[in-house]
Amino acid sequence: MVVVNLVVSGFVLYAVRNAAVDIRAHQMTDKVLPILERIKLNRLPRTISSDLDGIQVINPAGQVVSSTANLAGMPQQTAAIPRAGRPYDVARLCGLPAFDGQCKLVVAMRVYQPGGDWIIYAFDSAVPWYVSPEVLIFQICLTVALAGLTWFGVSRVVARTLAPVSRITTRLAEITADGGGMRVPVPERVDDEIAVLAKTANQTLERLETALEQQQSAMEQQQAAMEQQRRFASDASHDLRSPITAMRAQLEEAMLHPEHADWRQLSDGLLASLERLQAIVTDLLTLARLDAGAPLRYDRVDLGELVGTETLRPRSKQVVTTVEPGVVVTGDRLQLVRLLTNLLDNAERHAESRIVVTVCRQGEQAVLEVRDDGPGIAPEQREIVFRRFTRLDAARGRDAGGTGLGLPIAREIATAHNGTLSIEDSDIGARFVLRMPARSE
Repeated sequence: MVVVNLVVSGFVLYAVRNAAVDIRAHQMTDKVLPILERIKLNRLPRTISSDLDGIQVINPAGQVVSSTANLAGMPQQTAAIPRAGRPYDVARLCGLPAFDGQCKLVVAMRVYQPGGDWIIYAFDSAVPWYVSPEVLIFQICLTVALAGLTWFGVSRVVARTLAPVSRITTRLAEITADGGGMRVPVPERVDDEIAVLAKTANQTLERLETALEQQQSAMEQQQAAMEQQRRFASDASHDLRSPITAMRAQLEEAMLHPEHADWRQLSDGLLASLERLQAIVTDLLTLARLDAGAPLRYDRVDLGELVGTETLRPRSKQVVTTVEPGVVVTGDRLQLVRLLTNLLDNAERHAESRIVVTVCRQGEQAVLEVRDDGPGIAPEQREIVFRRFTRLDAARGRDAGGTGLGLPIAREIATAHNGTLSIEDSDIGARFVLRMPARSE
């Protein structure tokens, strides 16, 4: 703004000075006109009285015939004006003999007479480049005022415009990787570039927050899986070590007193321990395949027919079935058989005398229930039994033959078939309920 004002002020001063020169020249001309009339009347005095800095009258012979007192006896001061063909001329001249070191505004007026042309020269102070101190002071004050107003206005506008940027910067500095609410404030004006910047930043922060949440969730799942694997390995080692320890103890005792050992009884004990080891290893392999996502063979499976076939095997407890015909699902028959067998084995170990198996359809779901008349499971322990190698303390005596993997395997199979396996309320005993999508025939 200062530069613009300086340029504009220069043009203004130039125009004002030209106007001042024209005014001064017209004033000098008005004071010279009486002399022109005296020349016409041939009444020109030798000495001219005037408030101008000087006047000279030159006759056609080039002689000074009249002048003001300060120029008396001096030669013609200039011949630069009037230029040829001009009756009237104005110029700013410096270095005139009578005004050494000064610049004067000179007005030259040609007077046409029968005997030749006369020239009247009028000299007065030249108009300075700044015209006058008042004009210069006015221009300086105007420049300072306009520059100050521009600074004030621009600073206010820029401050108001950049205030949202400052708030955005402050908010970004406060955001940490583990902090919530990762958003920056959006300005009230939603149609400018800063608002677009804030919205874009919020979209980026939202994606970052989602990614962080997903990463945190994945890490938690990974930690849970690692903890589950660690616990699983510990439990598996414990359950595998127990029969091995029993067999070792039996063999060491027999080897210490071979003459008193009942090798038949020892063989039966070792065979029972081996069968337990085989059952644990088989269940571990099944869980490993389920955890690895082994592909299933999906076929049409009639749950009623499957229950009818599997309950024909003789068991130590009475099995009663209630089957609704036409309850069909899509799944791996061998896996579903394993699920039902595990539920029946569990119910057989805990039932007093009776196991009830029910198959029905509820809306779009096929429902399989296995209920026993045993002591049941407390509500707060209904999820614990689905953990691997878990056997409740109150039922360890009844569950001595179990591996602690039957129910976890059953739930994994249900999940692989997009179903659920849970323990629901029952008047007596435990009630295991399998729900999975029914097939439309």
